[in-house]
Amino acid sequence: MSELTLLSALLDARTPGEGLVEFVVPEDWMQGRTTFGGLISVMAVRAMRDVAGRDWPESVKLRALQTSFVGPVDKGPVQVTVQVLREGKNVRQIQAQVRQNGSVAAVMLGVFGSERETTLSVLSPARPQSRSPEEGRRVPFVAGLAPNFTQHIDMSMVEGDMPYSGSDAWHSRIHLRLKHDTLADTELLTVLLADVPPSPIVSRFKKPAPASSVSWALELRPLASQPDPRGFWRVDTEALASAGGYVNQVSRLWTPTGELASLGYQVVAAYA
Repeated sequence: MSELTLLSALLDARTPGEGLVEFVVPEDWMQGRTTFGGLISVMAVRAMRDVAGRDWPESVKLRALQTSFVGPVDKGPVQVTVQVLREGKNVRQIQAQVRQNGSVAAVMLGVFGSERETTLSVLSPARPQSRSPEEGRRVPFVAGLAPNFTQHIDMSMVEGDMPYSGSDAWHSRIHLRLKHDTLADTELLTVLLADVPPSPIVSRFKKPAPASSVSWALELRPLASQPDPRGFWRVDTEALASAGGYVNQVSRLWTPTGELASLGYQVVAAYA
């Protein structure tokens, strides 16, 4: 515990510059040979807010985030450069590039928008029933096998199978929360948690093999209430199609009280 870098501490230690923000990624937030993709996206959103959103009203929320993972992001200093593409009356489009050692490692497009007047009624999907976190199988951290960043996450699997179990499952339902941190920023917590669960395809492997996201489109939904930062969220993930070493999958992130927080779509490359 003493050797871990809390997410809140990592973000608080960032260094703003002219049109960019620098972060330092420690070893315990790595995912194999690259930084955990959810953290990469969180750093980009934080930088967008720092550089472009300093004077935005509180009503402006992140509505969508499109991420292309171009190359690995190693531990150490990372620069996130930010460019405002357009600021309209309601919608703002911001681009961020994650750079390390002079190379672009990820490109993000953030869509921020304030609420609009509409005649449409609220459509609020209901979270499907499933077992509680206490009834699920805890996903342990095993050094050298599990990604380093999972030390920070408390996970309980209620549907699907464990990685590398040779299962025939194409979906999973996992309760999860930060273990040692209470991140008050719901926007950043949503981005982080939405990318935590492994692709269901890794449960189909019979031995450890890498799989990594190539692209990720995340859509965030306005919440009616502030989620409890210590409560268990849930991510439901389903592989929709698979061919040629690539998998198309969709995920839904639910708050501890059952509100839909985000929809995610990923293209995952499988190396087995």
